Amino acid sequence: LEEFMNIDFINPFVEASYEILKEVLQIEIKREDIYLKSRVSNIKGIAALIGLFGEVEGRLILDMTPETAIQIASKMIGENINTVDDMVINVITEVANMITANAITKLHNRGYDLDLTPPSIIRGNDVEITDKDLEALVVPLRMQYGLVEINVATKEK
Repeated sequence: LEEFMNIDFINPFVEASYEILKEVLQIEIKREDIYLKSRVSNIKGIAALIGLFGEVEGRLILDMTPETAIQIASKMIGENINTVDDMVINVITEVANMITANAITKLHNRGYDLDLTPPSIIRGNDVEITDKDLEALVVPLRMQYGLVEINVATKEK
């Protein structure tokens, strides 16, 4: 694991995701076992994609089903939403921004110097994201609204 991915580097993203989701949703969240994904990741329906650059290069994907995204957005804005509309996309983008800002702070505190692209939202079924020369580490976060997967692929320059 060590040769292509530094767990010290992944942990801030996992911690940030856990903390932010717990804080904004006010629900129990359970971290499931980390697993490795090959170079191709199929998204679940809605994914926020954030590019990482600096001393480490790669990307972070916050991945969930449309149903999970709808429930998260409904909870955060305090209204029932039934479909993936602009509001849902805006909420998921905002959650991704909060998570990455939190993770970057943690990383800077640990001496890493890197920057992020703003989140891009990818929607659709059977959408594949291919990472050349990167393997992804996936951390599933389980909650009553479903599963949110934190999918991180990096390489040190």
